[in-house]
Amino acid sequence: MTTRPGPLPGNIRAQLDASENALRQNDRDAALQLARSAANLAPDHPDTLRQMAVALSAHGPSADALAFIDRAIAQRPGDANLMSARAIVLQVNGQRDESIAAFRRASAAAPGSVVHLYNLGRALSKFASTESLAVLDSALEVDPDHRGARATKAQVLRHLGRTKDAIAEYRQLLARDPNDIKVWSALAAVNRQGFTDDEISALERIDKNTALPAETRMRVAFTLGKVYEERARFPEAYSAFTRGNAIARAHIQWNAPVFSTQVGSILKAFETPVDRGSSKQGDGLIFIVSLPRSGSTLIEQIFAAHPSVDAGDERTDLFDVIAAEGFRRKQSLARWAPHETQDDWQRLGEDYLSRSMQWRSGRPFATDKMPVNWLWLGAAMAMLPGARVVESRRDVLETAWSCFCHVFASGSQEFSYDFESIAAYARDRDRAMQQWKTIYPARIRTQVYEDLVADNETQVRELLAFCGLEFDPACLRFYEAERSVRTASASQVREPLRKNTARTAKYGALLDPLRTALGLPLFAS
Repeated sequence: MTTRPGPLPGNIRAQLDASENALRQNDRDAALQLARSAANLAPDHPDTLRQMAVALSAHGPSADALAFIDRAIAQRPGDANLMSARAIVLQVNGQRDESIAAFRRASAAAPGSVVHLYNLGRALSKFASTESLAVLDSALEVDPDHRGARATKAQVLRHLGRTKDAIAEYRQLLARDPNDIKVWSALAAVNRQGFTDDEISALERIDKNTALPAETRMRVAFTLGKVYEERARFPEAYSAFTRGNAIARAHIQWNAPVFSTQVGSILKAFETPVDRGSSKQGDGLIFIVSLPRSGSTLIEQIFAAHPSVDAGDERTDLFDVIAAEGFRRKQSLARWAPHETQDDWQRLGEDYLSRSMQWRSGRPFATDKMPVNWLWLGAAMAMLPGARVVESRRDVLETAWSCFCHVFASGSQEFSYDFESIAAYARDRDRAMQQWKTIYPARIRTQVYEDLVADNETQVRELLAFCGLEFDPACLRFYEAERSVRTASASQVREPLRKNTARTAKYGALLDPLRTALGLPLFAS
């Protein structure tokens, strides 16, 4: 019989608590150091094993993290907290389905636990499904004041196109805590009616509190920037956005030269096309890539309106397959790709298609819209020679400014918080897309956003034809398509096209530093 481990001494428990707190503060290095210190003193205790697993996973995919958490569960096989931690490790390792199954087991092991219901609901919210709403409602039945569950429910409602219901949930959150800037920020993104004078005054009062944490000050600055822009107070908007980005950049690191080197190494590994012979593996699959804020969600919404297309939204399946192969080979993509055989690429393609079957309904065509997939198109084309790619491209100044004005989800688009980094990232995207289009000219279409807005029907017909789809009038009424949209453009694609979306000219010469970074002419009044 296995002896159940006893409680930890106070000094070790304090180190684990400090590690947890460091993770909450996003100090991953300190969290791992503290967890290792505790593990040195109690290497086999399930609590230290759990914290080592969680701290390692905060740094990215890790086989060691999975081994640690499995050792912990072997000692406490019915522990819901350990099951939940294992779900997190699986999620980080790209095993999404296994992760959700683990969250389900954790919730079942602790029936009625609002924590585990919330964790499961949050995991399911990535699919913005009615099931995720049901689980979150169950959590709120247990604890109506659980802010995380209510905020996640509002997000799911927004992604499902139930904008009024989402706004009602956000306002309920604000009624209970009018200083919650995350809720103000989310409301600003979905509230198309704009804010009242009283609401703007409330935001400005929050903004004056210099004692607030950095993330709060960042979010209120971005929210005020959006509000000021809607009120045509452009100098104040520019100042607010600039201040918000400066705060973000101080805490969100991005090394443009290192990323550029990574891009170069991947491009070198795919300098020539991979010959898969007559294989049509992946036929009907459409990858949609772009810079963020470039119209990719609109393009996918057009496809989603077609009766022959399953819209996948932003998925990590391609990255997960590549990461799993790198994990297996203990090498980066740039190192292992040149050594893959045709059989290897076929195996990886089968892995991708198997993952995609989890969300596809059986329609002959499907979209996979993940903007950053432009980086891995060489691998995608080798894995799936029947797939097509649509690159969404929008005026680079409009795109760059839109990125600069947006707070992205934690861990994504870290390049977007200063002009020079945005410009460097855009240049890397350009050189990558130039190579992919040179190697695979018949498989990639560049869809210009401005052309799509100016002559919608012609462009939609050409877009569908490129992908092998018959024209369907429903694609011109894309805003009627019922589906989950999880991006920042969720509200916009529920409406007919607007032709006056350009913003940068209204700022005039204020944006000249951005124009300079992008290599564009200065503003001419």
